[in-house]
Amino acid sequence: MSYLCHWKLDCDINANCEFVCSLGAAVNLTLVTPEKAIKLAANDLFRHHLSKDGKGLTVFKEMLAGCGAGMCQVIVTTPMEMLKIQLQDAGRIAAQQQKPVMMSPTKLAVTNTVLSRSYNSGPVMPATRAVSATQIAKELLQKQGIQGLYKGLGATLMRDVPFSIVYFPLFANLNRLGKPSPAESSPFYWAFLSGCVAGSTAAVAVNPCDVVKTRLQSLNKVASEESYSGVMDCVSKIMRKEGLSAFLKGAGCRALVIAPLFGIAQVMYFVGVGEYILDNYSPSFLSV
Repeated sequence: MSYLCHWKLDCDINANCEFVCSLGAAVNLTLVTPEKAIKLAANDLFRHHLSKDGKGLTVFKEMLAGCGAGMCQVIVTTPMEMLKIQLQDAGRIAAQQQKPVMMSPTKLAVTNTVLSRSYNSGPVMPATRAVSATQIAKELLQKQGIQGLYKGLGATLMRDVPFSIVYFPLFANLNRLGKPSPAESSPFYWAFLSGCVAGSTAAVAVNPCDVVKTRLQSLNKVASEESYSGVMDCVSKIMRKEGLSAFLKGAGCRALVIAPLFGIAQVMYFVGVGEYILDNYSPSFLSV
């Protein structure tokens, strides 16, 4: 019977690992669409406004349009990232609290009888408390108001604005290389590849900012984890205790996620949706 008990412990731990990995996915699936829509539409809006003289955009103007797009998207990005990180932290901490204590063979033999008797008397460990994005959002709003959802706004701006400044000009110039002629659009596969290359490049470039943002937005910490009072405090503590390499943690995984995401987004959007909307439904202030 003790073997069954140990098997149950292993199953519970594996289930917790899957639980941690899946947390935050629903938030991403729900909010990633409006976030990308705002980013791409805002960039087109600013590019359209900056190129009203009929001339092509300079690299500086492309960077300026990307800067505007990055500032617009944080309306959705900041609460999305905040909720995602809280969900992942809740699952991670719950899994850490339920890790079994390693016992020596002698102690394990002594407790086999107790484990076999207690197996049928009740659960070995308390069940993980279910958490949801809605629940966390309500708690943050009740305790801290709307600013609770926008904790880490400065760090999010510090990440998303440079990302857009790098991404959009790079994508535009790479995509231009695939055009058969100046009057024609590039093939869809070229737009996809351009989005992948530009997205992964920008993701790696701003990864240090993403590390700082994630640390600042993590509210639920175990006793051994560091707390930070702000961006500069976070940067200095990471530099002092973990070194420069800590700012590149997760850069490879982030590039692998961002590359296809922006490749697909650009294929769907850059075929002409943005230009059509701006040409036919331009906001009134653009005609002033």
